[in-house]
Amino acid sequence: MASEGNTSLNKGIPIIKDAFVVIVKTEWNASIVDELEAGAIEELNNHQISYQTIVVPGAFEIPFIIGAYAKGQSTVDAFIALGTIIRGDTPHFDYVCKAVTDGIVHHNLQLTVPTIFGVLTVDNEQQALERIGGVHGHKGREAAISAIKMIALNRAIR
Repeated sequence: MASEGNTSLNKGIPIIKDAFVVIVKTEWNASIVDELEAGAIEELNNHQISYQTIVVPGAFEIPFIIGAYAKGQSTVDAFIALGTIIRGDTPHFDYVCKAVTDGIVHHNLQLTVPTIFGVLTVDNEQQALERIGGVHGHKGREAAISAIKMIALNRAIR
């Protein structure tokens, strides 16, 4: 069972200057993903971080766009992947979850900037709702805070 939102994540958020984040979000499950994005944007705005949102059809396409964007731009400080994959009656859920996870891991190992995993992988819509401001916190906000912290760490080690 997941814990309540990661409240310790909100401690020690660094102040960073001139950062640019690309949010890649899906069209699928838009009502949930839009809330993830709204939380991430609110957090980025609170910390005066510039951002751009790119919309892809589904979660499977997230890693492709991150890779393509990274090849063409050197000004990105972090990527945030946002989506919601809800288990259905077929193994499709398992394949999509694995592909997206593997793609994001690949980018974290290959790119010079972090990719934050803000993709909900849930059994039902209720579990997703609990993660956009419910009992399990707001995973969009948490993804943005993780991005801010990782940008600062990445800059510190360069």
